[in-house]
Amino acid sequence: MEMGESNKAAIQGQEFENLRVKWAAKDSVFCDLFEKRKYALQLYQTVHPEDTDVTEDDIGNVTINNVFTDQEYNDLGMTVRGKLLLMLECQSSWSMNIIIRLFLYLAHTWNEHIEATRQNRYGSKKLDIPRPELYMIFIGDRKKRPEWINLSDEFFEGNHEFLEMKVRVLYGEQGKKDIVSQYVDFTKVYHEQVKRYGRTREAVLETIRVCKNQDVLREYLAEREKEVISIMMALFDQQRAVEQFGYDKKEEGKIEGKIEGKIEGKMETKKETALTLSEMGMPIDNIAKVVKEGVDTVQQWLSGMVTVKP
Repeated sequence: MEMGESNKAAIQGQEFENLRVKWAAKDSVFCDLFEKRKYALQLYQTVHPEDTDVTEDDIGNVTINNVFTDQEYNDLGMTVRGKLLLMLECQSSWSMNIIIRLFLYLAHTWNEHIEATRQNRYGSKKLDIPRPELYMIFIGDRKKRPEWINLSDEFFEGNHEFLEMKVRVLYGEQGKKDIVSQYVDFTKVYHEQVKRYGRTREAVLETIRVCKNQDVLREYLAEREKEVISIMMALFDQQRAVEQFGYDKKEEGKIEGKIEGKIEGKMETKKETALTLSEMGMPIDNIAKVVKEGVDTVQQWLSGMVTVKP
C-alpha cells in the first residue's frame, strides 16, 4: 500500500527536523571549552593582555547561543568590567556575512540587557549599556586576510556616515600558547587526523593524543577527554546525517537530487529546508534552486531565521 501524501509530508518534515537538530552546534568543542570561566578568562586575556588583574569573578554572563533560532550555536558572549565581548567561531570558509550576524547578535544582546536591568528605552534618561567588542575566530588558512573587517567597506562602498561596525579577526599563531592559538591548532590537528583516518574513533583519539603531546589544550583535554570524544563522534554523526540527504559538503554550490525530492510538499517543509541548508552554509542562490522558490522568497524566510513548524 502506498503511503498517503500527508503522511509523506509529515515524515519529510520530521526527517528535516531531525537533521536540523543534529546540525545544532551545542555540543561543539568551541562551546564546551569557552563556556568554562577559566578558559573564557584566558580568551579575554588574549585580546586584553594589559588587564593583568582581571579574574574569573570579573567574567559575567557567559552565554553561547544563536539569536536566530532557539538552538545553541557557536556564538559566545560575555561581559568583563563593563565590556561586552561577542565572539563567533568561523569555519574554514570565509564570509563577510559574519559582520551582519554579529550586528544582529549585538542588538539582541543589548535588548536582553535593557530588559534584565529594567531600563526604559523610551524615556529621556540615557540607557546604560555595556561597550561592545566584536571578534571572529577564523580557523582556516589566513593567507592575506585582514586583522579588521568593517561594515561600511564590505556592504556600503565605504560610506560610514550613519552606521559603522568593526570586527577584529583572530587567527591564532602556530605554536603560541594563548587559548585562541591553541584552539586553532586543535582544529588543524583534528582535520589532519580526519584526512588520515577518516571519520573514525581512531581519528578522534589521535587528535587528542597529538594535541596533548604538543601541549595544545592539554589541561582541557585531560579534564574533559571523555566528553571531547563524545562531542567529536557526535560531529561525525552530524556529517553523516547531511550526507544521507545528499548534501556533498566538498562540492561548493551543489546538492544531490535526493534532497530535491524530499522538499516537495508543504510550504512549511520548504521553509524548514531553507533554514537547515542556510545553517549548513549554503548560499541563498543555491537554496532557492533546491527549494524551487525565488531568491526574494528565501531571503524573506531567512531574514529572521524563524523556524516554521509544520
